Amino acid sequence: MKPSLIFHGNSELLEGPVFDKINNLLYFVSILDGMVYCYNPKTKEILSMHLDSPVSCIYFKEKKVVLVSSKEGFYEVDFNTLQKKFAFQIDIDNNVRYNDGIQDAAGRIIIGTMGYPDVVNNLGKVYSYYKGESKMLIENTTISNGLAFTSDNKILYFIDTPTKKVAKYNYDIMTGDVKFDSYVIEFKGDSYPDGMCIDSNGMLWIAEWGGACISQWNPVTGKKINQIELPCPNVTSCCFDNNSNLYISTAKSDDTNDIYGGGLYYVDLTK
Repeated sequence: MKPSLIFHGNSELLEGPVFDKINNLLYFVSILDGMVYCYNPKTKEILSMHLDSPVSCIYFKEKKVVLVSSKEGFYEVDFNTLQKKFAFQIDIDNNVRYNDGIQDAAGRIIIGTMGYPDVVNNLGKVYSYYKGESKMLIENTTISNGLAFTSDNKILYFIDTPTKKVAKYNYDIMTGDVKFDSYVIEFKGDSYPDGMCIDSNGMLWIAEWGGACISQWNPVTGKKINQIELPCPNVTSCCFDNNSNLYISTAKSDDTNDIYGGGLYYVDLTK
């Protein structure tokens, strides 16, 4: 399970890998650079588009067409034509930006915010947007990060990074409402949970900021099962491809010896 470096564009904060399993394409972002990337694993082609403010999260629309959240709103980005156009904006404060997000099975866009340019405790919120209307799901967050649904859409797992915990929310797919249930995982070491994804067995794979790894957890028992080490301390997020292998994004650190941070990695879990 040795990670392979497949992209390094000198990004300070590479984030948000999501895999389009229908079209076999990977998307990811460089948040502070405003860069959005489309990677074809078969041809190894990487396309990029630039937006004028920090970007964070990608939602699929059709082949090579995605919706991207930016500080200035959501944009439709077309990698077929390399064109972009403004789509909509949620009513958020000027001193926040979007961070991690996910789409539910009904098509709702769920996304969290955090203080920007300065991180402020409890300033963030998690919103849902659907058919032109938005509503707040979770409030008083600081750094909204990993979100993952169980396969039956009844549970939403959520990470507010400074809490060092994974929260479990009961989710109503009919209304899009959430209700806090409990904290199911707690990080007790020096690292912080960042982005995450969920596998076919319901296990959570969590990127560890400051931990140089992706760790696998059982959210029912709260126990750590396994981990995959990365050659850089700040691991930001992860996603599965069609073969249940992992793509992993990372960020730079203050360590002068950290030459691999900010890269995108691939791990073949079958080996």
